[in-house]
Amino acid sequence: MRVGVHINQFGGTGGAAALGAELAAAGAAAEAAGVSRLSVMDHYFQMEFNGGAEAPMLEAYTTLGYLAAHTSTVRLGALVTGVTYRHPGLLAKIATTLDVLSGGRASLGIGAAWYDREHEGLGVAFPPTAERFERLEETLRIVLRMWDPKDDGPFEGAYYRLAETLCVPAPVSAPHPEILIGGGGERKTLRLVARYADACNLFASTPAEVRHKLDVLRGHCAAEERDYDTVLKTMTYSGDAATEGDLDGLLRDLSGYTGLGIDTVILAPRLGETSGWIESFVGPAVQRLAELD
Repeated sequence: MRVGVHINQFGGTGGAAALGAELAAAGAAAEAAGVSRLSVMDHYFQMEFNGGAEAPMLEAYTTLGYLAAHTSTVRLGALVTGVTYRHPGLLAKIATTLDVLSGGRASLGIGAAWYDREHEGLGVAFPPTAERFERLEETLRIVLRMWDPKDDGPFEGAYYRLAETLCVPAPVSAPHPEILIGGGGERKTLRLVARYADACNLFASTPAEVRHKLDVLRGHCAAEERDYDTVLKTMTYSGDAATEGDLDGLLRDLSGYTGLGIDTVILAPRLGETSGWIESFVGPAVQRLAELD
């Protein structure tokens, strides 16, 4: 297993003035540790279980642009962008810009959105669940159209209409930046993974549950005539062992997931300052988890 790091808190002892230096240090530490990908949340407000709306939250793509300037090898992305947060054409342009300026290291993480409070708080429409998934599929089609150098014509959908799907400059990544869909919904989310995505992200719930989700994904891939093995499988782990720096506990927790085909485990500690944790804990974790198949 490869290792990713997900930065999900922006607190710390120095307050807002210290956040830039801390993020730069986290990026440097991640690359020194051999981390394969570095992600941030895409939310307007901090989540209730992670400090609540009054806790600090940075805008995701501004933060990723900053991290791009302070790193050189790690893949960068949001885990994940809610489809309601930005117009699809704008989202494609933003992700392309990150890809170009990072030298081809952007990942477009996306999902159906769920946090109603932040939408209501900032006056952003929050459609019903079924509509959000329909918008998610249209967004995926728009993004892929904008990344297709052979087609910059109009897009006509039920929710979005674009007169032109121009995207200049084009992404540096070939054939395009990675599309990662987050979530384990069996009827809709995993079907969209099979149809459109390069990667999926599941939660480390239990090995049996993750195995079941992957079996469902395999079935959707068969229905779409998609090679299941071409989907990169990632999994987010936010257990206490990561936050507490308990390497043996982490290895115990993850040992049950070996043999499932998980390429990358993304560690998501609830820490406001991650650079020191990456230096002391993630480096050894990278070495040990590389031995897990």
